[in-house]
Amino acid sequence: MAGTTPTRSHRRLRWLLPAVLLLAWLALSAVAGPYSGKLSEVQSNSQSDFLPSEAESQRVAELSAGFSDSEAFPAFVLLESDTPLTPAQLTDFADFAASVPDIEVPVAGAPAERVGEFLLPGDIPVVPSEDGLAVLALLTFDTDQVLETLADGQNPVVAAVEQLRTVVPDLGGEVFLAGPAATTADLVSAFGGIDGTLLLVAGIAVLVILLVVYRSPVLPFFVLLTAGFALTTASLVVYLLADADVVTLDGQGQGILSILVVGAATDYSLLLVARYREELRRHDDRYTAMRRAWRQTLEPVTASAATVVLGLLCLLLADIGPTRGLGPVAAVGIVSAVLAALTFLPALLVLPGRTSPGQHGRWVFWPGVPQVGSKGPEVTGVWAKVARLVGRRPVAVGVVSTLALLVLAAFAPTLDTRGVSISDTFLDRVESVVGGEALARHFPAGSGSPTLVVAPESELSVVTTVVQDADGVSSVVPTLDEAGQPLVSDGRVQLEVTLVDAADSPAAEDAVAALRTDLDEVDRDVVVGGTTAQALDIREYSTADRDRIIPVILLMIFVVLAVLLRSLLAPLLLVVANVLSFAATLGAASLVFDHVLDLPGGDPTVPLYAFVFLVALGIDYSIFLMTRVREESLLQGTRPGVLHGLAVTGGVITSAGIVLAATFAALGVLPILFLLQIAFLVAFGVLLDTFVVRSLLVPALVYLTGKRVWWPHPVSRREEPAPAEGDVLLPTGTSTR
Repeated sequence: MAGTTPTRSHRRLRWLLPAVLLLAWLALSAVAGPYSGKLSEVQSNSQSDFLPSEAESQRVAELSAGFSDSEAFPAFVLLESDTPLTPAQLTDFADFAASVPDIEVPVAGAPAERVGEFLLPGDIPVVPSEDGLAVLALLTFDTDQVLETLADGQNPVVAAVEQLRTVVPDLGGEVFLAGPAATTADLVSAFGGIDGTLLLVAGIAVLVILLVVYRSPVLPFFVLLTAGFALTTASLVVYLLADADVVTLDGQGQGILSILVVGAATDYSLLLVARYREELRRHDDRYTAMRRAWRQTLEPVTASAATVVLGLLCLLLADIGPTRGLGPVAAVGIVSAVLAALTFLPALLVLPGRTSPGQHGRWVFWPGVPQVGSKGPEVTGVWAKVARLVGRRPVAVGVVSTLALLVLAAFAPTLDTRGVSISDTFLDRVESVVGGEALARHFPAGSGSPTLVVAPESELSVVTTVVQDADGVSSVVPTLDEAGQPLVSDGRVQLEVTLVDAADSPAAEDAVAALRTDLDEVDRDVVVGGTTAQALDIREYSTADRDRIIPVILLMIFVVLAVLLRSLLAPLLLVVANVLSFAATLGAASLVFDHVLDLPGGDPTVPLYAFVFLVALGIDYSIFLMTRVREESLLQGTRPGVLHGLAVTGGVITSAGIVLAATFAALGVLPILFLLQIAFLVAFGVLLDTFVVRSLLVPALVYLTGKRVWWPHPVSRREEPAPAEGDVLLPTGTSTR
């Protein structure tokens, strides 16, 4: 009995730990689950939150407080007709405009609010167009309300805009509610239901891929459950951080978080499952197989996750608020994915169950149950053939794959990322876009969203003249006091400038940039702000963020790889290969965006986001490959190790790449230009990295370099002859030829 007690205790502990892990994750999910649907409550989609305090438009926003108790966030109601408006129509429109403050906004579970509570004090001006075909009513929402929340979680401005759109009477023409406040409402609507839509599309794509990969009715659902638990955990942490104003979360960041967690958790799960199945072919006991698989998976998964997390945290160097906020938000998602894949999934995989006698722990693979002693895909699979190709023709494989990437990379400089108008960010014809076009047909396009110029009182006359003579300016008037004189605040005056072009257009931004240059020659204390200036500042700061952060990420990745692989040359090869892959992806995107989809351009942040996800995530697959190559090189030398590592990891890494590409492609279902571009860039780039860089280019380069790739710490000091043509060696030294 004494001799059997330790064995029983050991057996009891082996099933007790998985049981405790499963119970812990179930409890955590029960707490965190509701927060997945509450992230929209802590979103911030206001442009004013994007910029640092030293931005010129932000300085103007601070100075403008002296000319108004609150900053205006404009919207306009526009009535347009094909025939001249009648006096009765103008009267009815004016009556409706006067009634707007008294219109009630329903609040679930609380008394209704009045629209007037969200507007700045004062009458609502009504302005007929000179052609008589339109009339405009200007609503000035209080900017402070953009940051508030109603009792039911709604944003006051968004709720007011949506309610006004539903109560507009029939005035004998087309009525539009547009302007910055309406654009914000349309953005919130576009991101509405983002979690449900994205997760449904991504979940279906991942499920189909996993069913094809595993040919098992059980295992795909285990992997999806792991990804789901990771997402609920990440949602809880991100909600708490955003609610405490530690991070900034916008609609785009929320969408990327969902996709990133599902994709990363699935990738890490695939790697663990593949190694577990490999060990089940060597060990009869499922716990022994899982213990060995877990240990061998721990280093590559944690290293790849660390690379992604550190790359994402580099976004904290950004000046743009949402870009800076995305770093820790996405990093939380990656950490959650790692924890779920390395704790929850292993506990699930060793659950008791059998399909036939002796099949404990293998039933999850049914019907393709791995048997002890059976051959793996590294011997008979397609990737064994690819490895033989690399071994036979390393120079040809390296040259052809490099040339293919260089051809695509040649088009990278043609990718247009100079910025687009806010209206172009929508892929659908939303009301704020259609209304803005209608406004431009009858009024100066910049009406309702004035550019603000704040200048010293002594320079009022000169500044007014310069502004009036500037290109792209329709009109300029000073902000007046009650006596009708220019209002002076702290020795400064403010001019309200109406631009010829729409306030959210690149042409308007160019006009503001030129105006700033002209006014700097008058007095550098003259500053230009407003909606258009904010968009211009966002574009310029985004470009600066991109140019500053990308080199830092590259350096960080190199350092992580050098520590992981204990080499300086191998990390250099991997980084160069991934940068070339990124450039090729940009080139392909330029061709598709310009000649296939005919997109209007792109935001400067698109290349930065794509770089972070492609290089930081793309390096994952090289890490998965090279850690296995190093492991095999210790046993049989570098060249055989490359071929065996490629053969044994090819299937799982390819599956992981396809899953990640499919999940990011799901972003394309949302009607937002930025997300469509990110969806294509990441999906295409991941596939390119999976099938060309990791499968052909990197193995060929490492094979040709030989053991020197591990310089300055070679894995073996002995000479290693190149294997015979087409030879792929197993760890035992057995040829697969």
